[in-house]
Amino acid sequence: MLPHNPALRGILLMFIALGLFTLMDTIGKYLSRWHPVPGIVWARYAINLLMLLGFLAWRGEQRYVRTARPAIQIARGLLLGAATVLYFTALSHMPLADASAIAFVLPLFVAVLAVPMLGERLHAPRLIAILVGLMGALVIVRPGSAAFTVYALLPLGMALLNALYQILTRKVAGVEPALTSLFYGSLVGAVVFAPVLPFAWQTPQDPWHWVLLLLLGLLATVGHFILIRAFDYAPATLLAPFVYSQLLWTLLVGFLVFGDFPDGQSLFGMAIIVGAGLYLVARQRLTIRK
Repeated sequence: MLPHNPALRGILLMFIALGLFTLMDTIGKYLSRWHPVPGIVWARYAINLLMLLGFLAWRGEQRYVRTARPAIQIARGLLLGAATVLYFTALSHMPLADASAIAFVLPLFVAVLAVPMLGERLHAPRLIAILVGLMGALVIVRPGSAAFTVYALLPLGMALLNALYQILTRKVAGVEPALTSLFYGSLVGAVVFAPVLPFAWQTPQDPWHWVLLLLLGLLATVGHFILIRAFDYAPATLLAPFVYSQLLWTLLVGFLVFGDFPDGQSLFGMAIIVGAGLYLVARQRLTIRK
């Protein structure tokens, strides 16, 4: 049962959504042992799209499939699809928690891109926090060391593409309903990856893999819906710090499912990234209050 307090309800829903996203990433990583990543990504978006269409038809709300900003919605979908491919490819070659931690430079990229794209200002303290956060990512990536692989750079690429996706999402926020943006993200992903299926689709021979593919789409659909509901109950400035709780999910699930646990250097890098991100959140909240 959800708490009566709206803020607590929003925080709880945020925790649940992040847990579902972690399970989705875990399934993607697991399936990548047997199936090509582009095929997995297509299934994620195609199933997500079918579920959204079914939900909208059941609610009689087909109006949400219409958009007044088709170019931006298509661009959002392309960025999100490319980001998913990069991240799932990274997950197929590195521990879940390490990839997730590197990807948490996303808010830092958003803060940088918001300057030219949204006209926001980048003051010296925020710039320092961004640089420190990127240093934290390098601590995990370890360029030049024997532990470095090119796959460790893919979560950085995912974070950059996802930051652009979030900036475009801000541009349509308040102009288009959240369900419309959710629908077009799924639609574009399903359409864009369809042409690669002859080369990247491997029909599951194990019935369990079919179940996991369905769960992949279900978790994406339910997770995003719960995330949207979380922001209905609590403001973004309150929920933003709790995004980093996903690291706890990835540490737990990565250890239980794959037996992976980050070493001391990776944990140190994670702490740097989280600290820089929380500082940016605190600065943002102070700016809003002024």
